[in-house]
Amino acid sequence: MAYVVSATTKGGRNGRAILENGGLSLAMGLQKEFGGNGEGHNPEQLFALGWSACFGQAILALSKKHGLDGQDARVTCQVTMDKDEISFGFKAELKVTIPGADKAKVQALVEDAHKICPYSRATRNNVPVTLTVV
Repeated sequence: MAYVVSATTKGGRNGRAILENGGLSLAMGLQKEFGGNGEGHNPEQLFALGWSACFGQAILALSKKHGLDGQDARVTCQVTMDKDEISFGFKAELKVTIPGADKAKVQALVEDAHKICPYSRATRNNVPVTLTVV
C-alpha cells in the first residue's frame, strides 16, 4: 500500500501552491530575509510543520517500547535556511519534551524515532540535524 499526494505551485516562492484535491491552497511568499515581502507561506514553514507532525507520530509509535507515554510529547522542528551567492542550504533541530518523563528515556526514544521517521530518513546525510530533549 502506498500513499501518494500531489501539489502544484505556479509562481515559485511568490506564487500559489495547491493540493491536487483542492483541500489546501496557500499563497506563497519569499521571506523578508531573502528580499521578499514576507507575506504568504514558504516551503521551509511547510517542511517544519510536516517534520514535527511526522516525528511526533514516530514518538507515539515507539513510546511504549521505551516505557513512556507519548501522548503528551511536544515536538518542535526548527528549520534554519542559509543562502550564499549561488544556493540555499538548511539545517534542522528537533526539540522534544515529554513533561515529567525521565530525560534519559526520552533521549533514547528520540534517537529511535529519528531512525524511523520518513522525514528524518529522507534528509539523512543531506541536512544537519540536532536532536534536543527539553
